[in-house]
Amino acid sequence: MTINFAQFTPVASFSGGLLIGLAAIVLILFCGRIAGISGILGGMLQRETRAEGWRIAFLLGLIGAPVLYLSFFPRPDISLSASTPLILIAGLLVGVGTRLGSGCTSGHGVCGLSRFSPRSLAATLTFMAVGFATATLLGWLRG
Repeated sequence: MTINFAQFTPVASFSGGLLIGLAAIVLILFCGRIAGISGILGGMLQRETRAEGWRIAFLLGLIGAPVLYLSFFPRPDISLSASTPLILIAGLLVGVGTRLGSGCTSGHGVCGLSRFSPRSLAATLTFMAVGFATATLLGWLRG
């Protein structure tokens, strides 16, 4: 593995991590809720759960932060080599996985591990192991 130092952004990455941690702390302190994105979005889509203001504010923040970023910094170069159907299938599989795992990487990896949750540790280890295996397998298949 090599690091492309021309695109290495430790300050921006560290700042993003701090903002994620701050958002998780604020949400648990003021709302008593875990900052798991799949749970927040899923809660808005359920009929028996009302669309609480904190859910809307959190999701607007997720959408608004990149817009705010782009007003101060240039748009990063992003290219996708996958087809649109493949991206849609991957997104659906991620959604199924978050339902099966009772949460996503933000809920388990950021918030669950910070609370020393054994279930979140098992989920995060599973996420990471499957991700490593998939990346290795696809790299091997591509040659």
